[in-house]
Amino acid sequence: MGWEAIFVILLIVFLVVALAKDFATPDVLTLSSLTLIIFVGELFGSEKLPKPSNAIKEFGNSGLITVGVLFVVVTGLMQTGAMNLLTQKFVGLPKSVLNAQLRLLFPVVSFSALLNNTPVVAMFMPVVHDICKKTRISPSKLYLPLAYMATAGGVCTLIGTSTNLIVHGMLLNQAGLSGFTMFELGLVGIPCAVLSIGFILLYSRALLPDRLPAISLGDDPRQYSVEMIVQPDGPLVGQSVEQAGLRHLPGLYLAEIERGQEILPAVGPREKLHADDRLIFVGVLDSVVDLRKMRGLLPATNQLFKLDTTDTQRCLIEAVVSDRCPLIGKSIREGKFRTIYNAAVIAAARSGRRIESKIGDIVLQSGDTLLLESTPDFITKQRNSSDFFLVSGVENSTPPRYDRAWIALSILIAMVLSVSIGLFDMVTASLTAAGLMLLTKCCTAMEARQSIDWSVLIVIGASLGIGMAIQSSGAAEVLATQMIGFAGSKPWVVLGVVYIVTLLLTEIITNNAAAVLVFSIALEAASSMGVNFMPFAVAITIAASAGFASPIGYQTYLMVYGPGGYRFSDYIRLGVPLDILYLVTSVALIPFIWPF
Repeated sequence: MGWEAIFVILLIVFLVVALAKDFATPDVLTLSSLTLIIFVGELFGSEKLPKPSNAIKEFGNSGLITVGVLFVVVTGLMQTGAMNLLTQKFVGLPKSVLNAQLRLLFPVVSFSALLNNTPVVAMFMPVVHDICKKTRISPSKLYLPLAYMATAGGVCTLIGTSTNLIVHGMLLNQAGLSGFTMFELGLVGIPCAVLSIGFILLYSRALLPDRLPAISLGDDPRQYSVEMIVQPDGPLVGQSVEQAGLRHLPGLYLAEIERGQEILPAVGPREKLHADDRLIFVGVLDSVVDLRKMRGLLPATNQLFKLDTTDTQRCLIEAVVSDRCPLIGKSIREGKFRTIYNAAVIAAARSGRRIESKIGDIVLQSGDTLLLESTPDFITKQRNSSDFFLVSGVENSTPPRYDRAWIALSILIAMVLSVSIGLFDMVTASLTAAGLMLLTKCCTAMEARQSIDWSVLIVIGASLGIGMAIQSSGAAEVLATQMIGFAGSKPWVVLGVVYIVTLLLTEIITNNAAAVLVFSIALEAASSMGVNFMPFAVAITIAASAGFASPIGYQTYLMVYGPGGYRFSDYIRLGVPLDILYLVTSVALIPFIWPF
């Protein structure tokens, strides 16, 4: 073993400890480790450590590009409201952590069996965030189970993960075998998935602590008054208040309903909504934003239709009226607020109490906080104006483009089908889908840029570079060869060792790199024993996807690391039992399904 291999092994040990102890964020630690590898390699002129050009090239890896591009695809689904159409019937509004996990189970596993795990997790992360906000469940209870459920579904079909396809290709090209059929892996993948999901549902609540507090909006001192109209031909007509989801927005309550000349001051959950009902809500900003995005509700003001910009160019803006505003003492309608500022007032707050007037009849006072719908130009023009004390934009507040929801869904379905039938690879399909999202205006270029989580991409790219160093330094091959050598010539024992070696390498490098590395070693071992190689290929495929005990083992685990507020120990706590469960189940079943 050369000094390069020893150096890389020690660095990996340090990286794992640093991640476990939260010395710094994962992107800083992984990028710093890769930088140190490159620096040492250049300093000592080593040929076994990756050159800067090769290490940096990993940031152009197809998997990393796919992850980045899929953020844009998901943004198109979110901005059009298509995600709600996909998930609302399955997910709804759970009442507990277990109920939330059960509701996520079917759609996540089903999608991940037919689509790469990465877009599935990316698609459902906003759904999980919304569940946590509305139910006040801690995000750490749901994000990691989401990623693990996606993995469970991904090992059941040939196209579930990129690793399955990589091993399939090596079987055809290197081993001269027929490869996997579409659902062949499910013979062992489905039993493993059933057992692992059962474990997650039973024990994840106890094993995962509340790393982040439940998302709560109740501490916001601003209590806006906002009026909405039930769209006459919309989906909410005929639904009860509870069925429409209007009783579960945190920090927001339905104060009354105006129905023609009738006023309903105490609205019960079973009250049916009628066309053109005027709903008066009082609540915090974030829930008002959610209300504005709800399909079937429209702001009560008719001023929105008079704005000289399209919906896709608008956003919500908070503005605090100053004592020098020329409209003080006048009502919003009388002062012609929309005409003067090209902005429509959709909600108002005054000293944390409800304003007992319709929006247009509110007489402005100094210190009133207004929630406006306008263009970002309003912020630029009025930020230094004496008319307002403060002007600030509200993030993610562009009204959904519901008229394009089915376009976004069609793009997603086309992407899935094109990959499933082998028309395109995942990179080409995702790039095409992202481009179509932009061309069809399902999302804007600015929204696409803002949607990309660069810290996730940095961690993935740096981890791939570190994986290259583990391979090129000889560290991985030495470790794998030595461990398999301990098993002797007993096929069943060698199978277990192959699984364990692949699993350990997956936990510290990447699933694809681990599969590629162990494949040739296992092929040689099977050949020397004169046994069928297919059981070893299946073990490598399952083990390379089922490394649950480390956030750097699979890119989807990295994607939920930050949003869930996790620590390295959380992956060990929940992931090690799952690793053992998959190991025992796979090694027990594989020889019976694919005999030696």
